Amino acid sequence: MKYTRRKFFKTSAAAAAGYLALKSKSVTDFFSIPVEASTLKLPFRMLGKTGYKVGLFSLGGQATLEKSGTESESVKIINRALDLGVNYIDTAAAYGGGVSETYIGKVMKDRRSEVFLATKTHDRSYDGSMRLLEKSLKQLQTNRIDLWQLHNVRTENDLKKIFAEDGAIKAFEKARRDGIVKYLGISGHYDPFVLAKGINEYDFDCILLSLNAADKHNASFIDNLLPLALKKNLGIIGMKIPSRGRIFKSGGITTMKQAMEYVLTLPVSTIIVGISTIKELEENINIAKNFKYLTSQQMEELEELTKPYHSDANWFKTQW
Repeated sequence: MKYTRRKFFKTSAAAAAGYLALKSKSVTDFFSIPVEASTLKLPFRMLGKTGYKVGLFSLGGQATLEKSGTESESVKIINRALDLGVNYIDTAAAYGGGVSETYIGKVMKDRRSEVFLATKTHDRSYDGSMRLLEKSLKQLQTNRIDLWQLHNVRTENDLKKIFAEDGAIKAFEKARRDGIVKYLGISGHYDPFVLAKGINEYDFDCILLSLNAADKHNASFIDNLLPLALKKNLGIIGMKIPSRGRIFKSGGITTMKQAMEYVLTLPVSTIIVGISTIKELEENINIAKNFKYLTSQQMEELEELTKPYHSDANWFKTQW
C-alpha cells in the first residue's frame, strides 16, 4: 500500500478517539430529531450536506428486487415501502444484471417525485460509466438520478482507475453538469482505508458503507472511516446491517431489532436493507418508527455477542 494504515488518521488511536468523541456528545447534536411527525411517516435525519430529509429506514434494491421472475412481488414491496413513508431507494446497475433497476422503474414511472433515487456504476471508466448511466435511466424510467455512486470500491487500483483522466469521476462530473445527476457518492464494504482515501481525494456528497454490530472486531468502518465521513458532512448510508442473515446466531444477535438499533444509534443518516417479503418490510419499518437510542453499554454488549463469529458476520470484508 502507498499509504500506511496505522498512520492514515495520524494514528489508529486518533481514529478511535474520534469515534469516542462522537459518543460523548448527544446524538441530537448531529441530527434533526425529534421528527416532524405531522409531515413525515418515518423519523428522519438529514442526508449530510444535501439537506435532504431521509427516513431512518430506506429500501435496498437487492433480495427479492434483484431476482428474475419476481416482478409482481417486487413492485408490491416498492409500492408498500413508499406508502409507509420510505423516501429513499438504493439500487445499482449490477443488481440482477439490471433486474433491480427495471422493477424499481415500474414504480418510478408513476411515483418518481416521492423518492430520493440512488443508483451506482461498477465500471471504473468514463465511457463505461456513461453507458451504464444511460441504461440505468432507461430501466428506472426517469430522466434524473438524485445520487450516482461508485459501486463497491475495494482497492487502491480501483481509485487509480476512477480518478484517471478517462476515469469514472469524469463521467460523474459531466452527468452533474448536464443536470442528469444531482449528487455524487462512493460505496464499499471491503476496506475502510481505501474509502477513506477516496473521500479525502474527492469532495463527494454521500458515502454508502458497511456497518453492523460485528464491525469493530476487524477492519472497522466505525473506527477508521465514520469519523472522517462525519467531519466532511457526508450523507452517511449504512448497509450490511443483517449481513444477509449472518449477523444472527444462537447465543449472539437474534433479532432484526437488535441489528437495526445498533446501527441507527451510530451517527448515520439512514440504513438500506434488501427486502424479501412485505411482512419483512413492515417489520423493519415498525422497528425504525419505534427506534430508541441504545446506551454505550448496550452497544458494547451487542458487539461482544458477535465476537465469536465476527468473521462470518463480516464475510464481505478484508481480513487483517
